[in-house]
Parts: sequence; structure tokens; C-alpha cells
Amino acid sequence: MDEAMLLFPFHFLLLLINVYILNLKRSQKTIKTILMKTTFNPRITVLLLVIVGAACTRFFTLLGHSPLINFTPIGAMALFGGAYFENKLKAVLLPLLTLLMSDLVINTFFYHGQYGIMYEGWYFVYGVFVLMVFLGKWIIAKVNVKNILFASIAASLSHWLISDFGVWLGGIDVTTGMPFTKDMIGLIKCYTLAIPYLQSIFVGTVVYSSIMFGAFELAQRKYPVLAIQK
Repeated sequence: MDEAMLLFPFHFLLLLINVYILNLKRSQKTIKTILMKTTFNPRITVLLLVIVGAACTRFFTLLGHSPLINFTPIGAMALFGGAYFENKLKAVLLPLLTLLMSDLVINTFFYHGQYGIMYEGWYFVYGVFVLMVFLGKWIIAKVNVKNILFASIAASLSHWLISDFGVWLGGIDVTTGMPFTKDMIGLIKCYTLAIPYLQSIFVGTVVYSSIMFGAFELAQRKYPVLAIQK
């Protein structure tokens, strides 16, 4: 994998954050006036920008133009939102709405609505997404490599156990073309077949988390206005 291509999303996120903050920082006086007279919060805007940027990489992977084509940013989006948004409602709703919008775009423009409005079993995916947001809030109370790695493991295992439980309930066994048997053997087989996807979501969560958390932590150091205002 070309190193420049792998680091492209990281540099692109930093570029977007820099452009956004530089526009805000044309004069310190202007920033202070904005913050005093309105409820505008540049931190929330940049956090949402990073999450939306990660969601948009899903489109590039479907087009085959990304070195991360086999990985998904979903886990990282949830952990990132949970770790940085102080308000629990915003921590859940903003990443969840971003996921919903990206799913609707993918289903409409890439799959041409062949799965209906949403794909089968979407509620299991969205349910575990909410759980992953809270894992990010609980585990990444302090942003560091150890906590991000631990949260990525917990999020990946949660996604595997919950979303593939939904597959077992209503999905098809790709080895037989028939529904999974509704017993322990069928459940174990479903989880076993999903192990490659578990590996992909774990690697994707670690890689995207490294990019997203790394970009925002660097941005906070460069632009203190992005830090939590106490």
C-alpha cells in the first residue's frame, strides 16, 4: 500500500481544519465577538466536519479509489463522537445522522435502491453504533493510544456479536443459500463466517481512529479555540 495514499485522509482532514480555523482567526477580536454574542462553537463544527469527512470516505471506497477499500470508518466515527462531544445527545445524534445520510446516499446512488430505503438488519447496525458511541465516551475519557486501541477492540467485538446476531436471525447462509438454522450450531456458524468482517472492522476502526483522533488532537494544539472552554 502506497504510504502517501494511506496518509492522504489524514493530511486532507488537517487541511480542512486549517482552512476553517484560519478563516475564523483573521482577527482575535472577531472570534471573541462571535463567541460572546452567539452560541457558535467552532469545536462542535470541526468535530462534525471530521465525522462527515470520515463518512465521505465510504463513497471513495465504493468507487475503488481508496487504499482503505476493505475497511469501514463506522466504528471510528462512533468512538470519535463519543469521546469528544460532551453532550450525550449530540454525541449520539450527530454521528448517527451522519451515518444515516451516508447510508441513504450509498443506497440511492451506488445500489440504486435495490435494498429498499435501508438494507435488511439496519436496526442492529444502528443499535450497536449507539453502543459504540458510549464505549467511546466511557473508555476514551482521556485520549491516548492505549484507550483508543482498547475502545477499538470493544467496538469491533460489539459490532460482530450484535450485528451478526441479526444476520443469524434473518440472513442467509452463503455456504448453503438457505437461512441459518435457528440453533446454537447455526449461530456459531454465522459468527464463524463473519470473522473476516470482524478483522476488517477492527483494522478499519484502528486506522480511521488514528487519522481522526490524531488530526483533531494536533488541531487542538495548534488552535486552542478548539479545546473545551472551561
